[in-house]
Amino acid sequence: MTTPRPEQYPEPFFTPDPKSAAHSRIADFARWAARHRGAEGIQDPTDYRALYQWSVTDLEGFWAAVWEYFDIDATTEYERVLAEETMPGARWFPGATLNYAHHALRNLQPDAPAITALDETGACYEITGRELRARVASIAASLRDLGVGQGDRVVGYLPNTPHAVIAFLATASLGAVWSVCGQDYAPKAAADRFAQLEPTVLITADGYLFNGTTHDRRAASLDLAAALPTLKATVLVDHVGLAWPEGGDSGLTVTWEDAVSRVEYLTIAPMPFDHPLWVVFSSGTTGLPKGIVHGHGGVLLEHLKTLGLHTDLGTGDRLLWYTTTHWMMWNLVVSTLLTGATTCTYDGSPVPLARPDVLWELASRHRVTVFGTSPQYLLTMAKLGVEPSAHDLSAIRVVGCTGSALPASAYPWVSDHVGASVQLASTSGGTDIVSGFAGSASTTPVWAGELSAPSLGVALAAYDATGTAVLDQVGELVVTRPMPSMPLHFWNDPGGSRYRDAYFGAYPGVWRHGDWITLTSHGSVIVHGRSDATLNRNGVRLGSADIHDVVERLPEITEALVIGAEEPDGGYWMPLFVVLADGVDLDDSLRVRIRDAIRTGASPRHVPDEILAVRALPHTKTGKKLEIPVKRLLQGAPAEQVLNPEAVDNPDLIAYFARLGAERNKRSARDT
Repeated sequence: MTTPRPEQYPEPFFTPDPKSAAHSRIADFARWAARHRGAEGIQDPTDYRALYQWSVTDLEGFWAAVWEYFDIDATTEYERVLAEETMPGARWFPGATLNYAHHALRNLQPDAPAITALDETGACYEITGRELRARVASIAASLRDLGVGQGDRVVGYLPNTPHAVIAFLATASLGAVWSVCGQDYAPKAAADRFAQLEPTVLITADGYLFNGTTHDRRAASLDLAAALPTLKATVLVDHVGLAWPEGGDSGLTVTWEDAVSRVEYLTIAPMPFDHPLWVVFSSGTTGLPKGIVHGHGGVLLEHLKTLGLHTDLGTGDRLLWYTTTHWMMWNLVVSTLLTGATTCTYDGSPVPLARPDVLWELASRHRVTVFGTSPQYLLTMAKLGVEPSAHDLSAIRVVGCTGSALPASAYPWVSDHVGASVQLASTSGGTDIVSGFAGSASTTPVWAGELSAPSLGVALAAYDATGTAVLDQVGELVVTRPMPSMPLHFWNDPGGSRYRDAYFGAYPGVWRHGDWITLTSHGSVIVHGRSDATLNRNGVRLGSADIHDVVERLPEITEALVIGAEEPDGGYWMPLFVVLADGVDLDDSLRVRIRDAIRTGASPRHVPDEILAVRALPHTKTGKKLEIPVKRLLQGAPAEQVLNPEAVDNPDLIAYFARLGAERNKRSARDT
């Protein structure tokens, strides 16, 4: 890779302090790799582009270096790094046995906080490394007594609290498989995910906090348990202080307090490198959500790279990243423990009405070093006039941001209102790899509106319509060589056809992710948004099918279509278009009913920004809703560039959505 001359690209918005960069973990890794692995081309340990080039050219050498640098404690050693490079089907570290939970617990300081539990009221409690290990041992023994063994599934219907972290680590220690979903999902939406797994144990809480309200989820929890016929037991968590009903038809129930208060020795079972660790679910854009299976070893290495090298986390650091348990960021946030740093859980709204700056307040009080959020949160802070610097944020060195593209306008705001020395690290990845494709590091400059660079070990490219890699042009995000955290497989996909179709159908042997990106000649990555129909609101992916299913059950609605459109100013517009039954008008009363139905049947996050009545919706000739073309029309793309009218069942409808998009973009430009 040739380094361009400075005059070829604009000046960076942020440049790392040379001394800090030289003392970062990623620079130390570069020195180590040059000395011990013969990493070619690395003359300067702060030269990220040289390190990146080596990481994707010598794939086996790079991942062997990650293994050795982080001292992976394998019960049996691997035979080679990459036995088969073909995608899908790459085989990483065959012969190795290890366990994620062992590595998550081994670097924790016994008397220092491993988890800091926070909520929107400002309340806090801490769990030390010694306490966390003891609680994991107790829950693991309790799960074992309830019939959980290697390969069995344990599912959590839980808010983002330490209960979820402890339950996950206990499950992993047994070699069982974990999956979790937030309690703002309706029981049916949760069952659509969990029932596929045929779980042995459900762990569920009595409720959660959000925007000043305690949400009672006891009845929803019992409804979910009833929808999972394979359960042997349900563990009931007392989180918000609501009394669980006694008796009933809920089967065997165990209280969390009983399950977590035993004195047990933690025995961790070594697993093959590619033994399933967890199942995370797609958003369910069409049909049931897909269960994506990741393995112990792949997650371990990928998250050590991402958090230990890119994020520079280690003992003494504290990470607070707003997430829900059903977003892949929860999985990454838990992996903070792998580095020996403290992870912070947070239960509540990111912007509660009573205390819209509460996350900054908590970051100040607990000396958070890495603060993570979404673009929408930063934009909301600016619109509300919140002043983060009213709090002492001197400990923060990185503000991480992911979930969607961060507009360039947000960069000066962070510099002015959080701190000029803070690195704004915009990242992009996905549930599919439970990590990132591109982001930042302590040694990378930052250009406003851009991600600093592709991530180490990620052979990232942008393909044009002919499948040719392009530079400084918009193209499809593809990965041309395997990553350890790519899915092992989809759940209930024995032949692997759904997995192949999802990522390798467009370019055989090359991963297509579904994002539009530009790789720039100065090494950065610009993300332009999704190239598929997945909704992506406030950093949380949502399934349009979940909304359509709820709305189309209403007698007044014959059909519905929800679209999520990124806007030029960095905002996100999520309108719901409805076709009304004969004689029905879309008045305020019906709008309220629709919103209430979505809030109850899916989640509050699924409620659209606007509800608009249309006479009909466009479909393909085979009856499929044209979600992606409508999204592009709403973003202002000319109709003739979006689709062929002959492929649409009612071409006249295209003109309506094109006109709506043009009018909205004209207003947006005028307002700007």
